[in-house]
Amino acid sequence: MNDTLSWVATAATIGGALLTASNLGARITGTGFIVFLAGSMSWIGVSLMSGQQALLWTNVVLTFLNLFGIWRWLGRQAKVEEGGKAAAEASEHMPGEALFPISLLTSAKVTVDGQQGSTCVDAMAGEHSGRLAYVVISEGGVAGVGERLFKLPWSSARMDGERLIANLATRLEEVEKDEWPGR
Repeated sequence: MNDTLSWVATAATIGGALLTASNLGARITGTGFIVFLAGSMSWIGVSLMSGQQALLWTNVVLTFLNLFGIWRWLGRQAKVEEGGKAAAEASEHMPGEALFPISLLTSAKVTVDGQQGSTCVDAMAGEHSGRLAYVVISEGGVAGVGERLFKLPWSSARMDGERLIANLATRLEEVEKDEWPGR
């Protein structure tokens, strides 16, 4: 029983880490904390059966942290994301320009000149005006390794639902990960 429970705990801990580290939105991250909770509860069982006090107390604390993570990501953050989505949908039926949640700019899929495969990683805006100057998009690589970053002028971009669309007359300027242009 102890061996089976330790394998369940191991699998849940690895699965929870994968889901939370992927940063695929509030619901996925919150689900990761649920899986982490199953892992910490399993580790508590293993520690009680084996008499490992350090393992017990570590996972008692982790259980509370996992409960906080569930509240944070499936409660608060999920509601914030739903609020942004509701405002965007409501704005489509109102006069003037439709709105989109700026938080989309940290994960939106990007289509440049009809080619898909890029992801938006961040955006730069004017300190006083609040106007977006450009977004930084990522191409290639796996989990950030081997990716290349490019500056996409906001004047050449538009949101279409949850996708960023760009039509360019010139090639994008490549930027270093730690050295983005000031303008």
